[in-house]
Amino acid sequence: MDKAIVLALAASVCTATSSVCQRLGARSTSETTGLDFWLVFRLARRPIWLLGIASMILGFVFQLTALHYGALALVQPILALELLFVFGYMAVLGSRGVKPRDWLAAAAMSSGLALFLFAASPSGGRSHAPASMWLLAGFVTLAVVLVGLALAFGLGRRPSASPSYRAAILGASTGVAWGFVAAVIKEFSSHLGDGAAAIFTNWSVYVLIGAGAASLLLASHALAAGPLAASQPGFTILDPLAASLLGLFLFGEHFQAATADLALEALALALLVSGVTALSHSHLIVGEDEMQRAGEASWSGAGA
Repeated sequence: MDKAIVLALAASVCTATSSVCQRLGARSTSETTGLDFWLVFRLARRPIWLLGIASMILGFVFQLTALHYGALALVQPILALELLFVFGYMAVLGSRGVKPRDWLAAAAMSSGLALFLFAASPSGGRSHAPASMWLLAGFVTLAVVLVGLALAFGLGRRPSASPSYRAAILGASTGVAWGFVAAVIKEFSSHLGDGAAAIFTNWSVYVLIGAGAASLLLASHALAAGPLAASQPGFTILDPLAASLLGLFLFGEHFQAATADLALEALALALLVSGVTALSHSHLIVGEDEMQRAGEASWSGAGA
């Protein structure tokens, strides 16, 4: 379990780096009013965006290894620390000072996560889930994402939605998709010791490639649509929440459910959500115009 925690922390650093770099690369992309399947290819010409993709891949490797050693319900909540590292990047790249309320938000988030893991003590579970349960989980995830796309791109109701609104909806959709991808990674990781034949004859590797590519497209749209402050809460909260629920549903993982444990878990979630919400609206993150100028100075010509 100690290995899983350390690897999950490393994955959260990589995903934070990926979010910041991809936002720097996507920020100057002209706003789209619909799903643009060529967006990723246009962004791929920008070195800073490619650096973000490289960091995302490294984060995937850490996450995959962490899920090999630990429960889905343990690993994914730790990835919520990603926002803390995003906050740190903003503090370094921006020239604005860190306000006491920013540190309080960071402390609330860290304390909430630690308390939740202590109270819930997620454990147990099986290595594989029945095909019928996977089909149900996949259809529900797809339905949620499609609803998110409909809300984000108007489809007859909100054609002039603000960039922040669109980024928030796409960020939430991406978080749910990432939670499903994490569950597939968990399934895939259980085959790593069985040899190449077992890996490539199992469905999980192909679903992982397809779902991962679709999630990358969603994340790119979320980061290009509006401020990082709008999309990041969806990434950070809904990813571990969806993954933890799928861990319970698919793999039979369980939390401690005594009355005292449930009370602590509720308090922890309240701290975590309040910390994430406050931190995502910190002046360090909202004021990303300043971060953009600093980032471009640090990586000269990288966003061109």
